[in-house]
Amino acid sequence: MRWDRQLKRLMLALALTCALGWLFKAECAPGGWTGDEQYSTGCYSDAVPFWSGRGVAAGEIPYLQARMEYPVLTGALIWVEGGVTRLFGENANAMTFLGIVTLVNALLAGLILWMLWRAGMDERRLWAWACAPPLILYVGHNWDLLAISFAVGALLMARQAKPVQSAALAGLGMAAKLFPVLLLPLLGLPALFRRNLILATLAGAAAIAAWAAVNLPVALAAFENWSEFYRFSGERSGTAASVWEILGQSFGWPISIPDRNSWSLALFVAGAAAIIGFGWRRHGERLWVLFTPLLAWFLLTNKVYSPQFDLWLYPMLLMTVPRLRPVALFVVGDIAAYFAEFWWFASNDHAWPYSVTPGWIAVAALIRAVAMIWIIVECVRRDAPEWISRTATVPAGG
Repeated sequence: MRWDRQLKRLMLALALTCALGWLFKAECAPGGWTGDEQYSTGCYSDAVPFWSGRGVAAGEIPYLQARMEYPVLTGALIWVEGGVTRLFGENANAMTFLGIVTLVNALLAGLILWMLWRAGMDERRLWAWACAPPLILYVGHNWDLLAISFAVGALLMARQAKPVQSAALAGLGMAAKLFPVLLLPLLGLPALFRRNLILATLAGAAAIAAWAAVNLPVALAAFENWSEFYRFSGERSGTAASVWEILGQSFGWPISIPDRNSWSLALFVAGAAAIIGFGWRRHGERLWVLFTPLLAWFLLTNKVYSPQFDLWLYPMLLMTVPRLRPVALFVVGDIAAYFAEFWWFASNDHAWPYSVTPGWIAVAALIRAVAMIWIIVECVRRDAPEWISRTATVPAGG
C-alpha cells in the first residue's frame, strides 16, 4: 500500500498527539504514580496498578491464574503487552508497561485513522481524529481503544451494506468491551422490517459466534474469573461523573445500587426506543448511524461514567454527527469532567487544588450532557454527513 501525502501528514499529526498523551501520563514517572500527584496532575493510568496488582509482572495468565475485571479480548491484550514488557528484563517495570500500552493504543488509533481515511471521510473530520484532545487524555489510560477499533470497523462495514460482517466485528468488540452490542439491533431491525429473516438471523449468528469463539473457552476453563467483569458491572455503585452519583452527592438524592440498575435500564430502553422510532423515517436506509446517539444516551443514563468512556464516543461523533459544533462542546465538557473528577480525588486527600467539590463535577458533567443531548437531537433530526452517502472507495494509492 502506498500512502499518499495527506495520509502521511495525518499520521504524523496523530503520532505527535499520542506522544503528547505519553508525556501527559509520564508526568508521574518520577514519583512512581503514588500519592495524590496522579490526581492533581491527571496523569493517573489503569496500566500502572495492573502491572503488579493483576499478575502482569509475574506473567500470570488472565482468568486462568489471575483475576481480571475486563472482557476476554482486553485481558488477552493486557497479557500480551505484559509479555512484551518482560522482555526488557531488569528494566521491566510499571513505566515500561505503560509505555508498551501507550504504544499499542497509538497503533490502534492509527488503524482507526487509516480505516476512516480509506473510507473517504472528510479531511476536516480526519484531522479532528488525528489531533483529538481525548487521545491526549486517554491514549495511555487503559485498553478501550481495542473495542473502539472493532466498533469503528463494524460501522464502516455497515456503511458498505455488509451487516453480517459488521455484526461479527461488533461481536468481537463485545469481547473487548460491551458497548458495541448497541449496534446489533440497528443491523437486525431493518432486515426484520424487510422480512429478510435469513439476513437478520445471519447477522445475529455472526455476532454470537464471534463473541462465543473468544469467550466460551475461557468461561469453561475459569468461569469464576471470567464472570468477574459481569458481576463487577452489576455490583459497582457508580462513578463521580454519572448522573446517579451527582444526584446523590450534589442534590441529596441517594439511590441504591439495585435502584440505579433498574432506573438506568428503564431510562435507556425508553430513550433508545425514542431514538430509533424518531430516527427511522430519516435514517431507515442507514439505521446504523443511530449507533452514535444510542451510545451517547447509554452513557448519560448509565450508573457508571468513567472518564475514558468519552473516547468510546468521540470517533463515532466524527463519523456520524451532521455538524461538528456540538462535538467541540463535547470535548470541552470531556476535559472539564476529567480534571474535575481527578481534582476532587486529590482534594479529598487534602492535596492540590484542595477545594474542589462534587459541584465542580456536576457543572462539568452538565456541559458534557448538554453537548450530548444536542448531538442526539442532531443525529436523529438531520441527515448524516455527506461522506457517508458517497460510494465507499479506496483513495488513490490506498
